[in-house]
Amino acid sequence: MIPDQEPIPHDDVPPGWGPVRHDDDRIVYRRHEPQVELEVARTTADRSHPALGLGRCWELRFRHLVGEHPVTERIGRVSTRRAALDGLRESMERIHRRVEDPSDPVSVRSVLQQTPLAGNVPEFPEPDDR
Repeated sequence: MIPDQEPIPHDDVPPGWGPVRHDDDRIVYRRHEPQVELEVARTTADRSHPALGLGRCWELRFRHLVGEHPVTERIGRVSTRRAALDGLRESMERIHRRVEDPSDPVSVRSVLQQTPLAGNVPEFPEPDDR
């Protein structure tokens, strides 16, 4: 990727959203009013099923404020950067089209949980998760 080039073309980003950060391991887009951030970050695939043979994957996260405290919630994991960018773009679009009050994290989370992620990496439960 060319360092000055945005990871998602400007014309594909819904109104009110813009890039905040992008490098090899993390891409963040923010909706400014009210503030909501969506992030994809490369991470270890430590909780993926061993049969998948993945060492790294991309995690899609939703960041919002509860009062003055930032909260980060995981939406899902995907196997490739391309799938992460597609999931990020689709998540921004769904929030833009379907959430009446983006300041309500419950509404945003509900929409994000319904967003299909291509290349989804299912998590393998740890022994104490069962």
